[in-house]
Amino acid sequence: MKISIIIPVLNEEINLSQISSHLQLIRQQGHEIIIVDGGSVDNSLVIAYEITDKVVVSKAGRALQMNSGADIASGEVLLFLHADTLLPDNALQTIIDLFQKKNYWGRFNVRLSSNKNIYRLIERLMNLRSCLTSIATGDQAIFIERNLFDRVGRFPEIALMEDVAISKQLKKIVKPVCLKQKVITSSRRWETKGVVSTVLLMWKLRLYYFFGMSPDKLKQLY
Repeated sequence: MKISIIIPVLNEEINLSQISSHLQLIRQQGHEIIIVDGGSVDNSLVIAYEITDKVVVSKAGRALQMNSGADIASGEVLLFLHADTLLPDNALQTIIDLFQKKNYWGRFNVRLSSNKNIYRLIERLMNLRSCLTSIATGDQAIFIERNLFDRVGRFPEIALMEDVAISKQLKKIVKPVCLKQKVITSSRRWETKGVVSTVLLMWKLRLYYFFGMSPDKLKQLY
């Protein structure tokens, strides 16, 4: 069984360099890495061609980029991975073990990269909220069986909240598998913008989205 890992990037040369060896181990297991560049002006594209055979150049926009990667993917399962996120060692085998189930999707628990205690609380709340609401976010490494991905019409190509939007469609069919294994994702935004400010911003964006604010306006706030 093959899993296609689709990574949307935009000026991510540092992160791509850091996860290069991680991606090579995945390729050695017979899986597929697809990097979709949204118009980087740094060396992201050069590095992408060095570390994988499948590179797509598209317009910028995470949803558009992920859909472009899915268009050329040959795996039975699609896993959407951020460039600043590392999968746990047993991630792909865990997903393969689920393959006896049809029409499944899910995500991993997340661990933020900082060692400060406050981030342990934040990630616990993120993971709990996700399981209770059946809404996954992109930094949790969403995976979707290919047939189910096509059935819901792929990611809505909106400026922001594409992960929330597709989760809402998917959970109408089946609840997500909430894997306890943890992906490690960068806490750089929290560290740069401040923990309290970032938490409040995320809550505000979700609230505005719930009440119907357009993703384009949400993107401006983000």
